[in-house]
Amino acid sequence: MFNRSCLSFFRLKTAEVIAMSKTVLVLCTGNSCRSQMAEALWRRHGGDRWRIGSAGSNPAGYVHPLAIRAMEESGIDLSDARSKHLNEFSPESLDLVVTVCGNAQQNCPVYPASIEMLHWPFDDPADATGDDEQKINFFRRVRDEIDAKIRSYLDALT
Repeated sequence: MFNRSCLSFFRLKTAEVIAMSKTVLVLCTGNSCRSQMAEALWRRHGGDRWRIGSAGSNPAGYVHPLAIRAMEESGIDLSDARSKHLNEFSPESLDLVVTVCGNAQQNCPVYPASIEMLHWPFDDPADATGDDEQKINFFRRVRDEIDAKIRSYLDALT
């Protein structure tokens, strides 16, 4: 059983973690593939140091089934994810915005100078051609590239 001083300490530590965490928004055009995968991977690797969201400048209205499948293979469930518009996120709450496609970078709203902006261009797996195996392999490659980039960025911060 916890006594009151333990609970106060726990509340204080929880508040400190929230205060120390940063908020990142990953932007893409449709928020159906790359930004969805990046959001989930950042959540996995960033832990409680980051609050993470993803959005699109022109949301597709769905998460691509092959993005869901590729992430499922990595142990991440995107089946309940939804495509979101960037207007759902208040610029005042952001510390970092990462664009993962050229169109999102070009059509990105102007954010305050206090928000760090990064551009990490990845091929669009929704454009994959070929048979089903070739398409899922494209999604896997992009997933793995996003994963490596996020890990590298987070490792450089520690």
